Amino acid sequence: MSINPDWEISVQDVHHLRSRRQEFLLLDVRQPDEFARCRIDGAHLVPLGELPARLEEVRDLAAGRPVVTQCHHGGRSLSAAAILREAGISTAKSMAGGIDAWSIQIDPTVPRY
Repeated sequence: MSINPDWEISVQDVHHLRSRRQEFLLLDVRQPDEFARCRIDGAHLVPLGELPARLEEVRDLAAGRPVVTQCHHGGRSLSAAAILREAGISTAKSMAGGIDAWSIQIDPTVPRY
């Protein structure tokens, strides 16, 4: 599976989408314990290891909207975006820097770990 760096979106651009109330699916691909520790409001949890088996669920959740994947620092979410694109969800992008960058640059109330 090849990964294209153009498949990333900045935390600022994700924040802009949210503030403009643009429709998209925020897909958190971390583990449940990480999700329980901190999350971005509105994110749906589908751990990366479960993603291939849950593609139809993600398709249903997305309902034709763009998909933004996110994890802790951006590595797993880039893999998730590649999996989704390979499955035909061509709008999938990874949030660069993950929830850690979100906490630093956008919302300091989101705990860092």
